[in-house]
Amino acid sequence: MDNNRKVERSDTMLNNQLTQLLKIEYPIIQAPMAGGITTSNLVSAVSNAGGLGMIGAGYMTPAQIREQIREIKGITTKPFGINLFVPNEFEVNESEIKAANEKLQPIQELLKVEPVAISEIPTYEEVFNTFKKQIKIVIEERVPICSFTFGIPSREVIAELKEHQIILIGTATTVKEAIVIEKAGMDLVVVQGSEAGGHRGNFINEHQESLIGLMSLIPQVVDHVSIPVISAGGIMDGRGLMASLCLGAKGVQMGTAFLTCVESGAHEVHKKAILNASEDQTVLTLAFSGKYARGLKNKFIQDMQKQENELPDFPVQNKLTQKIRGAAAKQNNTDYMSLWAGQSVRMAEAQTVERLLEKLINEAERLYND
Repeated sequence: MDNNRKVERSDTMLNNQLTQLLKIEYPIIQAPMAGGITTSNLVSAVSNAGGLGMIGAGYMTPAQIREQIREIKGITTKPFGINLFVPNEFEVNESEIKAANEKLQPIQELLKVEPVAISEIPTYEEVFNTFKKQIKIVIEERVPICSFTFGIPSREVIAELKEHQIILIGTATTVKEAIVIEKAGMDLVVVQGSEAGGHRGNFINEHQESLIGLMSLIPQVVDHVSIPVISAGGIMDGRGLMASLCLGAKGVQMGTAFLTCVESGAHEVHKKAILNASEDQTVLTLAFSGKYARGLKNKFIQDMQKQENELPDFPVQNKLTQKIRGAAAKQNNTDYMSLWAGQSVRMAEAQTVERLLEKLINEAERLYND
């Protein structure tokens, strides 16, 4: 009798406002990692296992987005979502690009790649037009959930998405950003702690002011917004899920834990590097993209460390290092790859998505029932 009551309570804990809104079984979202990691197999496996699979579409063309959405729909009938980068104004400055290419020249020569020409770098107008086309595809293909990072889309974009009953998720690194996201009409907010791997989602505060640890950030955001809060940063297991729920979050978003899964599209040497890493090996760097991101420290980060503040902003620097990163990946050379990872790397495992979710839920239920 007592055991039945415990199971009932456990079900209630995992079935909340977030799961009901997103129509998922468990309050677990796979982080939308851009750059080919979120394969159709990964996204559908997460959704089929009861979580929410997410396409990291920041760098994808509208045609690629349409193709992947249709592919996923052929593998799962469960809900899944998509994440887009909100474009921020930037300039393509010829002298700045020339100076950056001079810094990168020894590495370009080592990896036998040509420097990126100014003509290869898209303008802000081109990036913004691509974003508008991405939004159009999301609407046309009826993706039920759309999240954003690096800012908030315009009122017009939000209104158009809401008109098509698309659930919207914003990304915040501070209470102030979370409040602005709620006021803009978003349905949920991901709070990104300083522990998180990959790019920082800050868009109001400066970099240093946005580095708040997740366990400090969750309750402060929960106290100031009424929309459901999703926690992100260093969560790898049932303990992280339970800690987040206890602090008031309604669910978690996990990146590194899914990155090393069998279904992930991350390069095998990237997965191996994470599986062999320790918590003190991750650093925040501007070197690869011109925007702060957390990853495993390697030779590229080390070599560029002293001059990274002189590099162009995102997405210009990201374009300038694209050939370097691509060549390094082809050569299995981790010295010059962007090995994005969160601070809980010691807890990463090589396993299937199904196994990860099964272990996570079982552990959360055990903790709840103890």
